[in-house]
Amino acid sequence: MKVKIEIDEQLTQEEVIIKCPVLNERVNRIYQEVTELEKREQNLVLYKENTEFYIPLQKVLFFETDSSCISAHTANDMYQIRIRLYELEEILPGNFMRVSKSTILNTRYVYSITKNLTASSVVQLLSTHKQVFVSRNYYKALKSRLEDKRMGI
Repeated sequence: MKVKIEIDEQLTQEEVIIKCPVLNERVNRIYQEVTELEKREQNLVLYKENTEFYIPLQKVLFFETDSSCISAHTANDMYQIRIRLYELEEILPGNFMRVSKSTILNTRYVYSITKNLTASSVVQLLSTHKQVFVSRNYYKALKSRLEDKRMGI
């Protein structure tokens, strides 16, 4: 594979072009990695009272809904977001996944999981007291995602 960088001062934003003889799994994976990188680097507009905050997506530990609003949690704070949970699911990068009907988790911050056979399991997050509950329906998918991440898949 050849890699080259061309500088074009006329461009207003970066452009990545993949040239290949056939569209195969390797090319598809390169494409997915580049698009995931772009998603991870975006900022979200989050709200607290009358103030707008522009927070990097990578700082969000999880999103959760309660009755009428969606909250975005960072290690030290909580903000409101004006996007529905199912809409967030569509635009978030692959390190985010739904772990219950009301929660989307950033799997990069998972520190530990305490499994509960009869109820929701508890996920403890890195560098914070905050925790998330994983419903039994999503537990296996989360474990699988964490194993894939550990294996570098």
